[in-house]
Amino acid sequence: MSQHRSLRGASALGAKRNVLKRFERVELLRKRGQWKEGDRITGLRKTKGEA
Repeated sequence: MSQHRSLRGASALGAKRNVLKRFERVELLRKRGQWKEGDRITGLRKTKGEA
């Protein structure tokens, strides 16, 4: 019996996520120099993932 496609793991789906998790957004902002240690973690600016 096969597994329903909605129950597969995220890696098996292969689709690119268009929403970043908070730690991913902080990492991206840190690379760009727009977030420094000690800044607030809430109310982060909007980001687009790396293309």
